[in-house]
Amino acid sequence: MMHKSATLPLLLKELRLTTMLQSWEKIAGEMEEHSHSGIKFLSRLCELEVCARYSKRINRFTKASHLPAGKTLATFDFKHTKSINKAQIEGLSECRQWIEQVENILIFGPSGVGKSHLAAAIGHCAIEQGIRTYFTKTSVIVQQLQLARKNFELPQALAKLSKYPLLILDDIGYAKKDESETSVLFDLIADRYESGSLIITANQPFSEWDQIFPDNMMAVASIDRLVHHASIIKIDADSYRKAHAKTKQDVKTQNLVSVKEEVSK
Repeated sequence: MMHKSATLPLLLKELRLTTMLQSWEKIAGEMEEHSHSGIKFLSRLCELEVCARYSKRINRFTKASHLPAGKTLATFDFKHTKSINKAQIEGLSECRQWIEQVENILIFGPSGVGKSHLAAAIGHCAIEQGIRTYFTKTSVIVQQLQLARKNFELPQALAKLSKYPLLILDDIGYAKKDESETSVLFDLIADRYESGSLIITANQPFSEWDQIFPDNMMAVASIDRLVHHASIIKIDADSYRKAHAKTKQDVKTQNLVSVKEEVSK
């Protein structure tokens, strides 16, 4: 028995079962104290190992995703954006099937209504389900891909992005209108078509995408690829940022009035 106990940590180390290696003595003591079987001992150790690996993987995926921290469904104000079907959003967030089937989500609405927050929240949920996700401003990724093309490395750059089953392109309307730059955006959309899911946020409806793609045929081809397998979410609400700023200003004004009234007494 002593021989087996002495061998166990060596085996766990060799198998790189770090959490089990760190926990086996404590768990063994608990099991012996309560006269539990060896099977329960092993089951408990495996449970700890799986949980630790899951936590590490989620932390690693989150760090690599560049998703904005705190932008989750729990912090999204559904009351302000009543045009959004909350059940639909929760369904997309809780189900990974749409990503496995390489479908897209397109979120439209004016500035300040929470499009980026909503996209990031869905991204955070995807990571919790073990799906690698990458969040980027469209203008940033366009510049990176343009540089890659100049260096004859565009295929490698697209291949790197293809490792993420879910790619979030935020504010597609802010991509530069230069033809050489928007052409790489088209290359990205074409490369992801039926191979990787996209979440795209946009201020402009499809009818105004000729402002994003100077070539009309490129705009039509991009839209055709994106909507082929897509859920479209339209947000019709006043700017949350403006409403929040107005509320803060009203509070300051009310406080100032209260102070003046107190002084005048």
